[in-house]
Amino acid sequence: MEINASMVKELRERSGAPMMDCKAALVEARGDLDQAHKILRQKGQATAAQRSARTTSEGAVGSYIHGGGRIGVLVEVNCETDFVARTPDFQGLVKELAMHIAASEPRFVDRQEVTEEILKEEREIYRQQARATGKPEAVAEKIVAGKIEKFYQEFCLMEQPFVRDPGLTVQDLVNSVIARCGENIRVRRFVRFVLGQGDRRAAGDRPR
Repeated sequence: MEINASMVKELRERSGAPMMDCKAALVEARGDLDQAHKILRQKGQATAAQRSARTTSEGAVGSYIHGGGRIGVLVEVNCETDFVARTPDFQGLVKELAMHIAASEPRFVDRQEVTEEILKEEREIYRQQARATGKPEAVAEKIVAGKIEKFYQEFCLMEQPFVRDPGLTVQDLVNSVIARCGENIRVRRFVRFVLGQGDRRAAGDRPR
């Protein structure tokens, strides 16, 4: 199938990947946009995995104010060098993450931030709910495991569907920027303020 400029442009807008990468993915997918998008996501994940052990000591703190000043977010995103921290790609990512946090109310950066105490409490709630329906113990435990996964997806920033494109997770978004800039990127911490409420600190200031 012939790959035309409009197809490449559409995939570029959906994925944020460089034009040449979009064209190569479309060729590999034989013109199937959805498959090409999946290929780009997989390549982003592979690149992120290769760079995940690299130290991230540079970066930026981004902010977002929403609702006429009723909601505010601060987020710290780290990368490897000051050069990348100043690029439009990285700065755009920081802004997108702050906006997403304001809209989606995550409680944790990732599942590693969820304490065992919180998990124990959630499991007990789900277990009682399953038992109340008369489910056998083995079935109840499977239900609990499934609900814990949903808990991670709902409240862990990196596992949430990205608010601008629910077909991507926030981790997919970060991976796409990692693939383009060639450096490891980590969301270190964030805080979300709501007027009249206590601040919900989603993650402690531990080294990452």
